[in-house]
Amino acid sequence: MIPFSEYMNEWLYGPEGYYANFKAIGKQGDFYTAVSTSRFFGATISHYMISLIEAGHLSPYTHLVEIGAHQGYLLGDMIEWIAQEAPELLETMRFGIVERFAGLRKAQRDYFVSRFGDAIVLEHYEDPRQVGAKEAFVVANEIFDAFPCDLVFKGKTALVERQSHDIRFEGEDAQALALAEKYGQIKGEVARGYEAFARSMSALAKKLVFVSFDYGEKEARTDFSIRIYKGHEVFPLFEEGLDLGELFGRSDITYDVNFAHVIDAFEAAGFTTAGYKTQLRALTEMGLPHLLEQLAKLGDQTLYVRELNKVKTLIDPQIMGERFKMVEFRQELG
Repeated sequence: MIPFSEYMNEWLYGPEGYYANFKAIGKQGDFYTAVSTSRFFGATISHYMISLIEAGHLSPYTHLVEIGAHQGYLLGDMIEWIAQEAPELLETMRFGIVERFAGLRKAQRDYFVSRFGDAIVLEHYEDPRQVGAKEAFVVANEIFDAFPCDLVFKGKTALVERQSHDIRFEGEDAQALALAEKYGQIKGEVARGYEAFARSMSALAKKLVFVSFDYGEKEARTDFSIRIYKGHEVFPLFEEGLDLGELFGRSDITYDVNFAHVIDAFEAAGFTTAGYKTQLRALTEMGLPHLLEQLAKLGDQTLYVRELNKVKTLIDPQIMGERFKMVEFRQELG
């Protein structure tokens, strides 16, 4: 039997894992993200980054990096907005993606060629520590929920039988149980790898702004949130009759993020927490209303209404607006 975190790692990142090869996101995939919902998501984050450059917190030579980029839509949307708001930055900035899977790197390169031709040079890195930039603005969407986790229940951790996919709470992983005790968990998920990831991020650039969006809360849940997404249907992991062998590697498996754990990991690595907000508040403060006003001024009412309806999904408290959170970390900013 193996720890659940190892089982989940194989499910998502093994040779035949769910994320090892390109998967469609959106209507044709298993789930939607903010990126697949509206290009104004990336445009708003880009507008915020430009405001930091204009205020002197970052320089025009900042390296824009996405982590967990899938096909690269978010980074592409951000670059497209730079071209509209501050095109001179395209001459000074560098653009990159941290991606460990060769198949996804190819999909990202192909997408950038189809979208930008040879106008944008896309750099790739397999690890954040390879970037080595002087200054960087780093963005990630739904990355922390994709870290393998252990499951704890009444002082025991979950073990999985490889062949049958049976889950039994018979383990005693000291690190997982220590984290569970720290966050007051008797039952639930304990993410593994946040600490190592935060340390690797601290080596990405001397001066760094890291903005990430994900679903969860600033405290651990007291029950199991872990679930499987397949064809836009949601299946709780412990649903009776669920065939894990059939779903293994062919579907997404995820859980609610404990942002207190994320924040502790980054602050231990030397970062300052610059913000923790709902997605609604974050996008509003980053300038989304201003971007929509600019669109309205173009005079195309049909386009405006269509994009406004997409944006509502991002900020509606009943959909993504309150459930999703933004966390921002900074390192050595003047």
